[in-house]
Amino acid sequence: MSSPDRRQFLAASALTLTAATYTGAAEKANDRVRVALMGTKIRGKQLLPVFLKQPNVEITHIIEPDENLLPAAIALTKDQATAPKTEKDVRKVLEDPSVDALIVAAPDYWHALATVWACQAGKHVYCEKPASHNLIEGRRMVEASRKYKRVVQIGTQRRSNTATISAREYVQSGKLGKVAFARAWIAGKRPNIGKAEPAPVPAGVDYSLYLGPVAEGPFNKNRFHYNWHWFWDMGTGEIGNNGIHGLDVARNVLGLDAPTKITCSGGKYNFDDDQQTPDTQIAAFEFDKGPGGAKGCTLLWEHRVWEKSGPDALSFGVSLHGDKGTLLFKGNGWEVRDGDGAKDTASGDMVAAHVKNFLDCVKDGKTPNADIEIGHASTRLCHLGNIAYRIGRVLHFDAATETLKNDPEANKLLGREYRKGFELPTI
Repeated sequence: MSSPDRRQFLAASALTLTAATYTGAAEKANDRVRVALMGTKIRGKQLLPVFLKQPNVEITHIIEPDENLLPAAIALTKDQATAPKTEKDVRKVLEDPSVDALIVAAPDYWHALATVWACQAGKHVYCEKPASHNLIEGRRMVEASRKYKRVVQIGTQRRSNTATISAREYVQSGKLGKVAFARAWIAGKRPNIGKAEPAPVPAGVDYSLYLGPVAEGPFNKNRFHYNWHWFWDMGTGEIGNNGIHGLDVARNVLGLDAPTKITCSGGKYNFDDDQQTPDTQIAAFEFDKGPGGAKGCTLLWEHRVWEKSGPDALSFGVSLHGDKGTLLFKGNGWEVRDGDGAKDTASGDMVAAHVKNFLDCVKDGKTPNADIEIGHASTRLCHLGNIAYRIGRVLHFDAATETLKNDPEANKLLGREYRKGFELPTI
């Protein structure tokens, strides 16, 4: 486990490509990077064209336990000289020495396992957000990246957004003054998923490989594509699904590391369905200092996924509150209210910039914008918020050990049990 000083350094350097000791197969700037994709339901299909637009990239494999999804994904690679191979099991692809990198766009519960296996196999990893399903997994991913000297980029693409970078520069220069409060949120109506009974596994689906580390049970459509987000053994709820983006922006721009105190309230107040995670949630994270000399800072996450829009009529937003003004992220940029009126709009495609940053780091060995240590530090806010919600009391976090002080019951939720054959390796 790395020291708190190391984590603080990485958090402070989130927007800087610092020297690292990563090594890999693509050592020359002009070498082709051969990439395999895991998971194609939604995000995988969104990332495929972005990777293919980068120079010298080849998609070698598409890994998907549901063969019904393969045609749409393969169609996106039609301009490649060679069609990608298809495979159900990521482990078989990782045995191929010609593969340089793995995109992990599979469900949350697969993120750590696939990333660690890939690092052990000598592959670099672009892993979608949130970094992990639980806090212990996130730390294990960091350890694997460091031990095997692999680049691991987390898909919090706002780290590569020019507007986020300029906002950080603005806040860190002191122009917003003492920033003692920040807020991130999402609204936007989600559908009621209803209640489903066990059913036969759909044709073409390897349900065992789909579940991976999750305990086997009868097939249920509400625990399948996308809706897995809302079950504790598979997903991380809305705070992990979208909260990670807002919390990461706030942590990045404000230069925050680890919280000392976490509280959470909410519940299933709107939906009467199979979902386990809350449709209404407010999580508060207290930090021992804030930018501009603030003696402390509270970061608030809130979601109401049954509401049309949130604060400032924004379905998603982040606001940073200083004594010289309030910086509000909206749309593709930000503006300062009740202050000097500064504002900025992002330039370019931040997802493309994020993917390019990853590929550049694979080639030159530098640290990516959303390095796994950074992604883990932001994702653990999501995990801590969920633990506070599930335990129903105030949590006190020890950053040095990444445990909750004097709370054995809460500490049990820092990890998970794994199905035989899908255990997370010890690094």
